[in-house]
Parts: sequence; structure tokens; C-alpha cells
Amino acid sequence: MSTTAQILDDVFGFSGFRPGQQEIVEAVEAGNDVLAILPTGAGKSLCFQLPALTRPGVTVVISPLIALMRDQVASLQQAGVAAGALTSLNTEEETEDVFQHIDAGTLKLLYMAPERLANAGSLGLLKRLNVQLLAVDEAHCVSQWGHDFRPDYLKIGALREQLGGVQTIALTATADEGTQAEIIAKLFSSPPNVFIGGFDRPNLRLAFEPKNKPREQVLAFVAARKGQPGIIYCSSRNKTEQLATALAKEGHQSQHYHAGMLPDDRRAAEARFKTADGLVMCATVAFGMGVDKPDIRFVVHADLPKSVEAYYQEVGRAGRDGAPADTITFYGADDIRLRRAQIDEGMAPRERKEADHGRLNSLLGLAEALKCRRQVLLAYFGEVMAEPCGNCDQCENPPELFDGTTAVRKALSAMLRTEERFGANHLIDILLGKNTPKITQRGHHNLQTFGIGTEYSKAEWQAIFRQMTGRDLVRPDMERYGALRMMESARAILRGEETIDLRRDTIEKAAAAGPVHRPAAIVPEEDEALFSALRALRTKISTEARVPPYVVFADKALSEMARQQPKELDEFSHISGVGQKKLERYGALFLEVITQSKPPEVHPARRKLAGRAAGPLFDQLQAAQLELVRGESGMDTYLFCANTTLAKVAAQRPTSLDALARISGIGDKKSERFGTVFLKLINDSE
Repeated sequence: MSTTAQILDDVFGFSGFRPGQQEIVEAVEAGNDVLAILPTGAGKSLCFQLPALTRPGVTVVISPLIALMRDQVASLQQAGVAAGALTSLNTEEETEDVFQHIDAGTLKLLYMAPERLANAGSLGLLKRLNVQLLAVDEAHCVSQWGHDFRPDYLKIGALREQLGGVQTIALTATADEGTQAEIIAKLFSSPPNVFIGGFDRPNLRLAFEPKNKPREQVLAFVAARKGQPGIIYCSSRNKTEQLATALAKEGHQSQHYHAGMLPDDRRAAEARFKTADGLVMCATVAFGMGVDKPDIRFVVHADLPKSVEAYYQEVGRAGRDGAPADTITFYGADDIRLRRAQIDEGMAPRERKEADHGRLNSLLGLAEALKCRRQVLLAYFGEVMAEPCGNCDQCENPPELFDGTTAVRKALSAMLRTEERFGANHLIDILLGKNTPKITQRGHHNLQTFGIGTEYSKAEWQAIFRQMTGRDLVRPDMERYGALRMMESARAILRGEETIDLRRDTIEKAAAAGPVHRPAAIVPEEDEALFSALRALRTKISTEARVPPYVVFADKALSEMARQQPKELDEFSHISGVGQKKLERYGALFLEVITQSKPPEVHPARRKLAGRAAGPLFDQLQAAQLELVRGESGMDTYLFCANTTLAKVAAQRPTSLDALARISGIGDKKSERFGTVFLKLINDSE
């Protein structure tokens, strides 16, 4: 078998591992059971795909989503790997191809949904497959508390034993300590090696923005990224459709997606997102799990997510190729009120509701953070970032703080003097001294707090109340129609025992929208034309092959091509994601666009050596033999080594005449003619 490093380079086109991958791969190759918890975009699939190619037999992958399975199979096949899936969406030809590889003994990876394990014939099939590794993707689904729980996941542990206790790797991005324990109990007969990767995604820019004409804010954000693929998460089905329509009117490719659509329409929307270059998907959280598109350049939350966990999972769908990507969350008082109401109106026991309020508080703390946003996010997951990240809105524009103690005390006083029976708008009217019919009817114009807050505008007071809600000083009471209720944490401020700092920038933005952040460029301005041309070629190839564009090459690979501008195959082979098969299939095509000229024909034997040390040696051997085809005198019998023979010499690097002669295609005569020169070239190239 080839070495792991060689397969990583030749098949997947990577010169090295991403953080966390190597330790997992080494543990799997050592024969250990593994539980791997890595963030979205960290390259979990490579942790079982690579070991599958370093050993005999078949790796069976249990995955919950057909779309994800089909994407991974397409990518593997493009890289020259014998992989297949048995799903309900298979064509007859796809299923026949899988069984042909099984019968020939060449299949390396077989993807199956957990539900297929219930099929009576599946166990018999797997028993005759020589299964060497069982990979369980989205392993948190084995937990009865998993948010994407699939009952058939519970059968995997029994399947593992029926296959003789086959080695198993379980992978997920979302598993707290309780879920980890349940995965281990249900999948493994003894404790596996557990690997937990870091949560930082440094290529993602993090930003939150208070709502101020939210549709215009979203449209402006997307306009600054026109032509880039992205996801906009919305809190309602209706909003996904409205935003998609508004984006289309602005000239964007857009699509909506939600659980209320017919199954065929959802599949068509998902397929369009994968295959179209630059499409923006407006979706509820029904869309996302299993999206394997690595070049999503932005994720927008048009409304506040449910929790930090949900936020992290959803923004994690951007920039999985490692290139720069933007995330932004728009939020306002109505969002907070909605999320509080969803918790309070739910059927969960009181303890669970309090825990959910705590999770929401953590998310609001992230939204109203007073320092580097990434430091706050990572601290939630138990990680410490010593220095500010430099890639969030807080680092780029540090928030200006002011002593908001007096403003908060005025707001709390107005609440208490009205017996905590009113929402923010009525309280603001009192603070501003407005004689509305509602105020005069209730005699609130006679309160001591009437008109004591005129130093702020209505929009600024709304921002102050939003920060108070975000800091959990007040909460809307759903039993009293959303009236604000003071929390225990506010009493010390009201009594003057504690002070509180508020963010001035969010108050000012409530009165006037700030400038739109421009995305980080994937390539320098001078390379943008070439990058666009490479994307056009990729689209043409992917359309003809009927695969998503990123299966051909991800944006990161195209950006490297545009920046480095390789001139020949050896240089092209060093581009990230260019494995041997893609080099052979696409190298000449992309080089022609880069160099604006047709590259010289390269013999297939030489092309296979592109990017390796044997490549330049092959060229030297070829030049040397041309000088010696008639011997040193130029009068001897004509002798010539085929290119395939020279490739073997370059790859095997013999160190003696006898070893050279034993290479197929050389023999004694050619060894005598070329041996001395060939051995010197081999020795000099070491």
C-alpha cells in the first residue's frame, strides 16, 4: 500500500493535514476505535476516507443525508477513488456500478443511510464485503436527545458486533459531555480514543448588527458580495420567500427553502444551490445539515438564532474551504421577545426553560459583547483566546462604552411605577414625556418619571431597552402580553449599588445605519479577471460532468491558481486540492486559461510524475538517453528507452547497474549503454 502522505497528496491534493486530522488518522490506521469531535469545516470526512485507501477491504460509511453522501461519492470519484452509495435516489446505473465494483473487489468506500440497515439483505451484503472500518457520520444522532435523532442509528452498535466487532470511527461536530457518553455507550464495546478539536474558525469574520430597516440592511450586505454564494437564515417560511424575491429584483441569483415546500421542490432547490455559481439561499434552519458546499462565502442571520450552539453550527457552513468568509447576525428587540416567548410557551419543565433562557442569555451576551467577539464565543465552548482575533467587527471597530447606570435606573423606575404592566414602547413614551391617549387615560403623565429621559431619542431608548434585555436585566412576560418584568440582577443597579456600562455604538446605529462592511478579497484585485475566467471554465466542466462546481475545484484552489499562475504541470500539481486524477483530467485545460496558450503535450508517463521529485529526474534521463541512442561514438546500434521505462527508473531510483538492468524495459544492453550516466543523474538528484 502507498504511504498515507503520498495518498494525501496524490488522491486528495493536499500537502499536509488540517489541525487535528493527523492524530485521528494515525489512531485509525493503528487499529483503534475513535470518537472524533471536530467543528464544521475541519475536514472530518478525510479522517475515514484516507485510512480507507491505506488498507485492504471496504470502509462502510453510515450517513443520515442522501445529498451529503452523493456529494462525497462524486468528489471521491472525481479523485479516482472507487466509491459508491446505496440510496433511494440511485439510478439503476449507479447501483449497478456499485455492485460491479463489489464483485470485482475494487470498492473502497460504501455509503449507506442508517435506515437501510433495517433491510434484511443489507447485513448479508456487508458480511461478504470484507468490511474493515465502520464510519458513523453525524454520530450525535445516536443520542436520544440529539436534535436530529434518527432511530435507526441505535441499530449501528448491534451491526458492529454482527460484523465481528469491526473497527469503528464516530464523527460529529456537536456533542456535549452527555452526548459523548451516550455515543460511546451505544457504539463501542470499550472506550474509544476520543479527539476533540478546537472550535476556532479564524477565516470567518464574525459580526452582529442591531436591526434598523432590516431588509435594507440584508440587501446592502448581499449587494457588497454580488456573485458570491451565501445563505440567509430567516425565522419564518414567509420571510424566506419575500427575501428571495427581493434579492431577485436586485439582480441576484436567489432561491428560498423551508420545510413547508413539497419534497421535490426542496430537492430541486438544494440541487440548484449546489450547482449554480453565486446563488443566495434564503432558508429556515430546515436547510443546512449535510450541505457539503465548501465555498459558501457568507452566512447572514436575518433574525436572531436560538442559541450559541445553533449560531455556531449555522455560521460554520461558510468558508469550509478555508478561504475568507463573512458572517453577520441582525437582531432587535422583537427577536429577543420572540425567543423568550418560544421558551416560555413551550411544554418543557421549568428547569429546562430556565436553562434555555440561560442559553439565550449567552447568545445575547455575544451580540452585545464589549470586547473581541471571537474571545467571547470561544469562552462559551471552554476555550481561551489570549489575544483579540482581529477578524471580527469588535476588533475592527472597538465599541465605545459609556456609563449607562442613570439611563437604566430611569427605565427601571418607569417600569416599577407602572407596575411592570407595559412593554418598551409605552415606557419610552413616558420617559420622553409624550401625551399619548394611552398615557393620559392611565394618568401616567403624572408620574415622576414622565419626561425625564429626553436626552435620548425614541430610537436610542429602544437600543437601551434592547441592551437591558440582552443583559437579562428585564424580560418580556408572555403571561402579561409581553410586558417587561424586572429581573433580580437589576435590583443592585436600581438601588445604586452597582453601575453598568452600555455600548454607545449600538445606540448611535439605532439612529443611523452604519457603513456596510466590504468582504475580504479572495484574490488581489489584479488577479480578479483570471479568477473569473477560471471559475467560468470550472462551471463549464461541472455542467458537462453534471457535478457541483466545487467537486471539480473549490474556490480556494482557483484563488491559488490565480495568485501563483503556474506555467506547467509540475507547478500546477502543487495547488491545494489538485490530486493525480484531477491533474490528468484538468491540468492542461486550466493551464491554457492561466498561460493563455495551449501547453505542450506531455506523455502520460511524465504527467503521472508531475509535482514529484521523479519528474525533473525523468526529464534529465530523457535528455541523456537522446545523446546516447547511438552510443558515445554516434555509430553504435540504435537503443532507446520508452517513456514508461524512464518513468520506472525515475520512480525506483536504482543504485547499481544490476538493479537498473532488472527494471522492466532496461535489460543488460541498455544498462550497459545508459547505466553510468543514469546512475550519476540519480545520485546527483538525491
